[in-house]
Parts: sequence; structure tokens; C-alpha cells
Amino acid sequence: MKIGVISDLHIDSNQKAMSREKDFSRSLADQLNQQAVEVLLLAGDISSDYRLSQSFIENVKQQTNCKILFVPGNHDFWSRKNGETDTAGIYTYFKEQEESILERPFLLNDEWAVVGNAGWYDYGYADQKQYTKADFDRMKYRIGAWNDKYYVHWNEKNQVVADWMLGKIEKDLQQIGERKVILMTHVVTHPEFVVPLPNRVYNYFNAFLGSRSYETLYQNHPIAYSIMGHVHFRKTFQDNQTQYICACLGNKKHWSNKNEIEAEIKRTLVTFEI
Repeated sequence: MKIGVISDLHIDSNQKAMSREKDFSRSLADQLNQQAVEVLLLAGDISSDYRLSQSFIENVKQQTNCKILFVPGNHDFWSRKNGETDTAGIYTYFKEQEESILERPFLLNDEWAVVGNAGWYDYGYADQKQYTKADFDRMKYRIGAWNDKYYVHWNEKNQVVADWMLGKIEKDLQQIGERKVILMTHVVTHPEFVVPLPNRVYNYFNAFLGSRSYETLYQNHPIAYSIMGHVHFRKTFQDNQTQYICACLGNKKHWSNKNEIEAEIKRTLVTFEI
């Protein structure tokens, strides 16, 4: 079975980089078809509006026979166009979609399962000595802010949300028996994927890139592959039994070729076989 991995498509902002005759969903579907991908793991941040993100998934499905499995990213919980503020309701909306693995592990076969959740950030990768929990809760550093402050409304502290999602993943892992695990989150779960410290800016902003507490998952479960996104770069990394894959398309400024979306999707998409 051939598995494909990609994240952080940001189709709303990246659409500006495409010519009018090109369609973003067509470009991704063409690449999935050309590479004969059977299952696509889409690790969040399709767009900055949850309904647009779900519509994109459905458009890709219509153009390929590839099975799509999805966890939302922080941007997918936004509703900038419609101004909706019920983030828990948006989570429920995604949970009810066919492609979602939120609280619903997907059994690939008798040996493998895909388990995961969006994940949230627990501040663990930031400089805990320089900043306090209250500093991180403000989500604002000097004149800059982490935009989830304005567009995501859990009505809970971030660390509470991160722990809640970790609990969901732990519960799902109990349901899959002895199968080997492909874990998918949006936030990063290994220090190799955050900015090395010290760093003048990321001493603070690393707080919002991932969750150190999620590292316990690798100690307690047979996770063979760990899929993530969020950080807008591309990297694979082997640590003990786990292959970590971060395959972010990211924004146009991260692309090698600023005007060729198809080529950039091809460069970004990571595949492996099980």
C-alpha cells in the first residue's frame, strides 16, 4: 500500500500564486494519480476557513481514487470569512466528516492503523526560564502576536486543549489492538522540528509550534511513522523506531519555484509503502 503525506497547503493564500486556468485541487489530485498514491495523509492547514478546507477535500476526492485521511490544523479551525467563534463546534464538524480521524482510528489492514488528532501546543518547546505560563497565555510578544489568539476560541487555556487532545489520542491507541501505528498530528511532537534555542524570537514563539508532552506517545506505543506539519518546512528524521515526516507545502515564500504549483506539490509530497 502506497501512502502519501502532505500538509499546510494554505490554498486561500497560495491561490494567488496560481494562474487563473489552474485549480489547486486538480494539481494535487494529478500528483496523487501520477504517483499512484492509495492513501493520502493530510496533516492540516488546508485553509483559514473550515468549510473551505472541507470543500477542498471533497473536490480532491472527486478527481482521484485515493483514500484521504485528515486531521485539521490550527488554521482549519479559523473562520475569518464568516466570523464564527465556536471552535468546539468546528471540531465537532470535522469529527463528523468521512475523511477525519478525530476520535476515529482508521484501520488500514490487520497490521497497520492511522491514529491521531489535530494536537495543540503546550508551550513545552519554548524557553521556560525566560518566560512564564502567563506570558505564553497572552500569545503576544512585543508588537507581534500568534494569530490563533484572534481566530481560535476554545474557551480554555492552550495547555488544557493540548492535554485534552493528547487524551483523545491515547484513547484511540487503545482501540487498535497490536497494530503498528501511523500517528498524525498537525503540531510537531519532536524537538528536531522546532527552532533551535536560543533564538531571539523563537525563545517565545516555539511555544506555539508543538507539544513536548506528546513525546510520551513514542515511549508507550509502537509508532512506526509520525506525520506532522505546522512549521512550514520539509524534513524527515529517524529516531529510534519512529520515522518522522513533516511535508509542508507552506506559503509561496517557502517554494523553490514561485510560479509552478504542480512542481512544488511534487517536491513536497512524501510517499512510503507499508
